[in-house]
Amino acid sequence: MSRLTIVALAVLFTLSGGCQAPNDDHAEAQLVRVPYQSTFDQSDREYFVYLPKGYHEDDTTKWPVMLFLHGNGERGNGKNELDYTLAHGPIYEAWVQKRDLPFIIIGPQLHMHGRDSVIGYLKNRSPENYLKRLATGVPEREADFATTVHMSGRPADENYPYESYGPVVGWETVEQDLIDMLDQTLKNYKTDKSRVYLSGLSYGGFGTWYLGSKHPDRFAAINPIVGWGHKELMKPLAEHRMPIWCYAGGRDLVIQKQYFYPGLNELERLGHMARFTIEADMGHDVWKRVYAGQDIYDWLLSHRK
Repeated sequence: MSRLTIVALAVLFTLSGGCQAPNDDHAEAQLVRVPYQSTFDQSDREYFVYLPKGYHEDDTTKWPVMLFLHGNGERGNGKNELDYTLAHGPIYEAWVQKRDLPFIIIGPQLHMHGRDSVIGYLKNRSPENYLKRLATGVPEREADFATTVHMSGRPADENYPYESYGPVVGWETVEQDLIDMLDQTLKNYKTDKSRVYLSGLSYGGFGTWYLGSKHPDRFAAINPIVGWGHKELMKPLAEHRMPIWCYAGGRDLVIQKQYFYPGLNELERLGHMARFTIEADMGHDVWKRVYAGQDIYDWLLSHRK
């Protein structure tokens, strides 16, 4: 039995300074906090569920579902630090930028795993920098990361710096929590079970490859961004003919593009193909362009199980 505890009535979540005004044209959109107990460490935590505009207007409509896995910088305790997960990705687009994205979006937060003791940007962040939904208008978008790296091609490299699941203590540690969240969302909301998608950036990109490979029957399509897929993960994806669109940054020195090729070539050897886009002019923050655009949402919605 799932250890997630679902409240009978979802409580509308409002950000500081961002309460929904009666005249807001997205007033029906909601960001809900859902409590659960983690199977990893039995801690009491919460995750976000975004309900799109129009969700409550028609009881017959079944909504597509997207599970979004954030990057390393948005880890936290799943309570008062959960707001950090609004920094990037589809919930940022839908909630903070008030875009009308037609998905129910699940937004979990990865455990800290002690990373704040070794990673400066985790140690030094502040709640004052939370991104907030404004009562009127939207906040200015963050500038792209600066890079002085010249654009160039790189040969494929199978000398991965990480194990098959990606960097240390990533989303693989809470695999069961993620599946439970997905199951409970499908059960408790008006969802289209044939249109369930998985997307993630950086650490979440690796998590997308991992979770998609371990549970290929659960998703209609996956979208890993700046996280490569290890060769060992490709067989289940090929067998299930999983639609995949992955992205790399041409100037990314964090997750370098040469490590994408071995897994993609293995996928092709197994008789399947992924769509692979290199944003040659960008560094690690390729997700800003991907999620701010429209192509990825249209592509996901074009697939169903």
